[in-house]
Amino acid sequence: MPYQKVTPEKLSSAVTRQIEKLILRGILRPGERLPSERDLADKMGVSRPSLRDAVAELQGKGLLTSRAGSGIYVADVLGSAFSPALIGLFADHDEAVFDYIAFRRDLEGLAADRAARLASDTDLKVIQTIFVKMETAHASSNSNDEARLDAEFHMAIIEASHNVVMLHMMRSMFQMLREGVFYNRQVMFRQRMTRDMLLDQHRSINTALQARDPVQARKAIESHLNFVEKCLSDQQTSDKNEAIAKQRLDHEQAR
Repeated sequence: MPYQKVTPEKLSSAVTRQIEKLILRGILRPGERLPSERDLADKMGVSRPSLRDAVAELQGKGLLTSRAGSGIYVADVLGSAFSPALIGLFADHDEAVFDYIAFRRDLEGLAADRAARLASDTDLKVIQTIFVKMETAHASSNSNDEARLDAEFHMAIIEASHNVVMLHMMRSMFQMLREGVFYNRQVMFRQRMTRDMLLDQHRSINTALQARDPVQARKAIESHLNFVEKCLSDQQTSDKNEAIAKQRLDHEQAR
């Protein structure tokens, strides 16, 4: 007989599964602190011993970590996506920058297409809200906020694509971007004209998404990342030319 007796599920197993899903779906993020044991047990409607059993299991799986005197946190599961040696290799070679942009162009084009088709109304409100914040940061010439919101805008699109593998892969990539492994986003915000163009490009992406137009959303993402690629290439050329010019100046002044 293919049938087996149904056994009641332990409460701790249900808690474990719920927290796992929150991490998988990107709702609980690496480094995020969980509520206190009492608050979390109350929110989930379980006893504190059942919660402790679930937390212990999740710690054993490497998904949660405890900090003495501080609490329970989501583990840095993104940090294991690339080895330290490979991250160092990325940082030391310029060609990785352009491979990274090409990778983003392909994956984010797909994400924008999916988001235009599959995003919920709430997903689109999140994207719209971040874009409005980008406009505010732009108007106040706050380049730090602009750079931060730029990454948040792109991640919101990936979240709205509802593909958990893509979500965690791209979060790992954006974490390295924030750390300056691929390039310093502040370079992109040095010139007012460049900043204006970047905002216009994000506006085009947002407009296509809000209209649920997958073709235009993909095109807008690809056009934006083509622009980023050209800006970084021009900046590298400019930096090399400046280094050569300084050598000439040093030589002339020494004669």
